[in-house]
Amino acid sequence: MTPHDYDYLRRLLKTRSGLVLSAEKHYLVESRLLPVARKHGLFNLTGLTARLRAPGAEPLTVEVVEAMTTNETFFFRDKVPFDHFRETILSALMSARAASRRIRIWCAAASTGQEPYSLAIALKEMGKDLRGWRVEIVGTDLSAEVLEKAKSGIYSQFAVQRGLPVMMLIKYFSQVGETWQIAPEIRGMVKFMPFNLLADYAPLGKFDVVFCRNVLIYFDQATKIGVLERIADVTERDGFLVLGGAETVVGLTPRFTPVADKCGVYAQPSGLASQSNVISFVPARVTASGAGR
Repeated sequence: MTPHDYDYLRRLLKTRSGLVLSAEKHYLVESRLLPVARKHGLFNLTGLTARLRAPGAEPLTVEVVEAMTTNETFFFRDKVPFDHFRETILSALMSARAASRRIRIWCAAASTGQEPYSLAIALKEMGKDLRGWRVEIVGTDLSAEVLEKAKSGIYSQFAVQRGLPVMMLIKYFSQVGETWQIAPEIRGMVKFMPFNLLADYAPLGKFDVVFCRNVLIYFDQATKIGVLERIADVTERDGFLVLGGAETVVGLTPRFTPVADKCGVYAQPSGLASQSNVISFVPARVTASGAGR
């Protein structure tokens, strides 16, 4: 792959998905895209970029973007965010939503479904505490291919062994040959749909909780700010945002502020008054430019 080819792929991925590749990521591009090239009878990435530049290349472009943006995930990944979800976020929302008894959750990078299904299982485990409540989980991803896998709810033995307690495997999965399929009652709690985080968020409606974990790390500063601003637009004023452990809103937007002692959990300052009796927040300092520090 020539430097010219690599620069073209970097620009294409940035424009179509927001993914920013540093100059030394040749190995990642080659490992992800050589199989795509060979699938189309091409022997190298120079041939692939030439095909991408040709008329009628949109289906191939989509395939390339999906190959580069599909990331690893597993059930109850990192565990702590799910503890915060059960113990802090749901507690606050159930108090605030006692009248409507409705909660909407968005998993903004659902991949093959482990995160939204983990949330569904966590909710199911609450049993009678959520009886009479309507909880909707929406899982989105740029890749239509991984979403089809998510919808099927079928996972390998290796996949279900990663992060999923044995008792939950037995309780919520059925073995199908050498694979495991998640129970229909759990699959029915999640709605999957394709979505690009660079698009307009308004059609998604409003959410009480947004999980956008391990996504911002792939974006440049301007894209991170844009994504966070649009997430704030579709998050209820007393709702929550959950980011990955290596991500933050600090220095990017004043529209979310950290929840005290809950790493990765953020809320909108406008909702502080209504939640102050349930959780504590870390006040965000705002610079003259309007960015929280």
